[in-house]
Amino acid sequence: MDPESINAIAFNDQRKKIEDLGRDSLQFSLLIKPVSADCNLHCTYCFYLEKSSLYPAYKTHRMSETVLEKIISSYMHTGQSVYSFIWQGGEPTLMGLEFFQKVTDLQMKYGGPGVRVANGLQTNGTFIHNAFAEHLARYKFLVGCSLDGPADIHDRYRRTNGDRPSHAAVLKGINALKRRQVEFNILVLVSQANVHRAQDVYRYLVDQGFNYHQYIPCVEFDEKGRPQPFSITGPEWGDFMCQIFDLWYPRDIYKVSVRYFDSILQKLLYGTANVCTLENNCCQYFVVEYNGDVYPCDFFVKEKLKLGNILEDSWKLLLNSPIYRKFGIQKSQWNSACDMCDYFNLCHGDCLKYRIYGDYTSRNLSWLCVGRQQFLEYTHEKFQALTENTRTQQFQDRLAEDQQKVKTHSKGVSVGRNQPCPCGSGKKFKKCCGR
Repeated sequence: MDPESINAIAFNDQRKKIEDLGRDSLQFSLLIKPVSADCNLHCTYCFYLEKSSLYPAYKTHRMSETVLEKIISSYMHTGQSVYSFIWQGGEPTLMGLEFFQKVTDLQMKYGGPGVRVANGLQTNGTFIHNAFAEHLARYKFLVGCSLDGPADIHDRYRRTNGDRPSHAAVLKGINALKRRQVEFNILVLVSQANVHRAQDVYRYLVDQGFNYHQYIPCVEFDEKGRPQPFSITGPEWGDFMCQIFDLWYPRDIYKVSVRYFDSILQKLLYGTANVCTLENNCCQYFVVEYNGDVYPCDFFVKEKLKLGNILEDSWKLLLNSPIYRKFGIQKSQWNSACDMCDYFNLCHGDCLKYRIYGDYTSRNLSWLCVGRQQFLEYTHEKFQALTENTRTQQFQDRLAEDQQKVKTHSKGVSVGRNQPCPCGSGKKFKKCCGR
């Protein structure tokens, strides 16, 4: 298995072929946290910083080679159509370039001919230098880099452990990615710092040449179920995304990719989307902590939801864990009001993170429900039109490809002008590929 066999899969490609979307119960990806919650930034809104309390015995947390090799070797012995590794934190680049060189070495060691591997890296970008970017480019990592907008917005909540701004350091890392032509998305957390400045954020990103966007609602609750001061409301989320849509449609639809929009189109086109928020079950990936502990979801890394440890438990055992199955099925235990919603198939009750807080259960309406409905009501006709246009374009592309194949294969073959065209269109050859 050579380096060119390790291919990053475009997680936000709405034109993903139907045959690649079929999943059985054994298909899953890994979200791996090699440094646990350790980070060089101390972002005000970060929900994962507190997870260090799960592992109080050590001040710093770093994944050992033993755990790393066990994760990769065991996962690559499962029957995946694509072996999807997402490296996250905390800040995963605290592990250094050598760690990620070891990652790709092990993937090549345990992968065989034709094996497809996708590596994703979610980072704050501050440790990305030229050599690091070169490695990411060589092995086709898809990078998600957190940037909340221009400096005055970004630096409000995304500050270093020494309470210094981080915007300039992030741009330096992104520029290293651009120089090495690494594929990257910009991850924008929509908080009180930017929820009322949609145009400023969007225009800033586009002006910087950043054309792959992922907008993520910032919603966190305290121990009593009250929203934190930086959290946004459902109506604020709806207003923000409607403004983003108006900036994107129609001018930028072929220039800028917004992951949420791509996912909606994919759902409308194929009936499924490569994002768990829009599906009806949460059993799509595992979180693996630095020591091999396994959890069902990034938002639910809790002691009571620990499924096991990869050093001791097989993936089959973890997949069939009663805790995992019970957790996953909660997504389908939606509020009865959802049954009457026109946009249910584009939501399925929303992520459990926005339904389970305080004393609420999975039966609760999503905190963002009003905003989701507002956005989908505002945009659904345009999404339907985009869907039909995409289907038409795909049909035309396939037809052109088929006609080219016929022309290629029919060279030297005698086909009468009045005979049926060999492409199977039903037309005469002279009025089809023989023109």
